[in-house]
Amino acid sequence: MRTRTLGTTGPQVSALGLGCMGMSALYGEADRTESVATIHAALESGVTLLDTGDFYGMGHNELLINEALRSAAPEARERALTSVKFGALRTVEGGFTGYDGRPNAVKNFAAYSLQRLGTDHIDIYRIARVDPDVPIEETVGAIQELVDAGHVRHIGLSEVGARTLRRAAAVAPISDLQIEYSLISRGIEAEILPTARELGIGVTAYGVLSRGLISGHFSADRQLAPGDFRGMSPRFQGDNLRHNLDLVDALRKVAEVKGVSVAQTAIAWVLAQGPRHDTAIVPLVGARTRTRLDEALGALDVTLDASDLAAIEQAVPADAAAGERYPAAQMGHLDSER
Repeated sequence: MRTRTLGTTGPQVSALGLGCMGMSALYGEADRTESVATIHAALESGVTLLDTGDFYGMGHNELLINEALRSAAPEARERALTSVKFGALRTVEGGFTGYDGRPNAVKNFAAYSLQRLGTDHIDIYRIARVDPDVPIEETVGAIQELVDAGHVRHIGLSEVGARTLRRAAAVAPISDLQIEYSLISRGIEAEILPTARELGIGVTAYGVLSRGLISGHFSADRQLAPGDFRGMSPRFQGDNLRHNLDLVDALRKVAEVKGVSVAQTAIAWVLAQGPRHDTAIVPLVGARTRTRLDEALGALDVTLDASDLAAIEQAVPADAAAGERYPAAQMGHLDSER
């Protein structure tokens, strides 16, 4: 497994990380036994970065990671790094009611996460979305106090714009920005990514397969399970979905020439955006099964030369996707979109 260092101050991590959200929330039912087996397989393959959020299944995901780490081989468990998002407020029914970035709340969230994870520290800690009522300086300052106390190793951010990124970095060292980045979600290239590179901040890219949309496995007639987030996602609706699947078909032709899968091509494209620069980009793959994990890991063996990248760009140009990446109400919570 190749490794990359997150920014100038962050940890060394595997070139691919495992996003664990789908094992607990937002994509319908998941198989707990298979989820644990998938985390074990990821660790055994050399994946070290496990990404979660304290609100994924209202703590379920952290408990799942705890179970997987406790039952993993000791050497794999020792290499594992946890990246935790906090701050999202939930209802009993699973709704979202906002975000809380107050310093006392930050420390409260961390205390509960440490208990659920069964560890004495969190490797990277970040608020999931900026709390509009709390200056980012106060939220980051509270995480820095957790770092000083030994409860957190590194400070991350999630879905923030360039201005907020600068303000946060002026308070404390920031290891990485977690943000959506894929062939059909390239908004960060204009300002956010150059700012991160200027400041020496890494990027952990989620949604590299756009929630399965550009994986090559999604079809227009697929019936989504109740509670599946994609049932409300604009990119998965009506004409938008048909248009976006046409882009996938174009990408499939490029993948076939390379002799690899569509998913591997899409992940390899994100991987290829990092090595040319000092700032690392680490894709987070949301594999919920060992089969999907194996496919994603295969992207590490895919080399894209200049002609390949040009062919991919022609198949899926920037801004070619139809529909926003979140419903309108959730887009309003994204500092990165302002």
